Amino acid sequence: MKKFVFIILTLVVAIYLFGCGKKEAAIDESQEQMSMDTVVTDVKTTPEAQAPVLPVAPVVVTAKTPEKVEALPPSGPYKPTIQEVQTALTHAGLYTGKIDGKSGPMTKKAIEEFQKANGLKADGKVGPKTWALLSAHLLSAESNTQKR
Repeated sequence: MKKFVFIILTLVVAIYLFGCGKKEAAIDESQEQMSMDTVVTDVKTTPEAQAPVLPVAPVVVTAKTPEKVEALPPSGPYKPTIQEVQTALTHAGLYTGKIDGKSGPMTKKAIEEFQKANGLKADGKVGPKTWALLSAHLLSAESNTQKR
């Protein structure tokens, strides 16, 4: 009986050690260094749109201070501040209130008037289409003050 228990115990230990060796090999393979060439060649396409699906944007870590991490700037349309909107509306002649950076009823009314005058949906919100037209008034006013 003692021999039988000893054989079973020996087999269990052998299986355990054999299994751990496989796990370590799998971990070593998965921790292999990747280069940018590998990342670029691993780009996959979706079957519907055939558009490339790129890896998630990397996080930049500075070499001097590894504790600090800088995120890449967000992508997407520019969102203007209320002061920029009020300034542009003032230069467009639609806003006569104080440029205080607070979106109140006067600002909303001026935005709606601007949207109606430019054939946009008058919702009182400055989206990408509204800002594309309204920003011209901000930029033209800035260039006029720089020329003086």
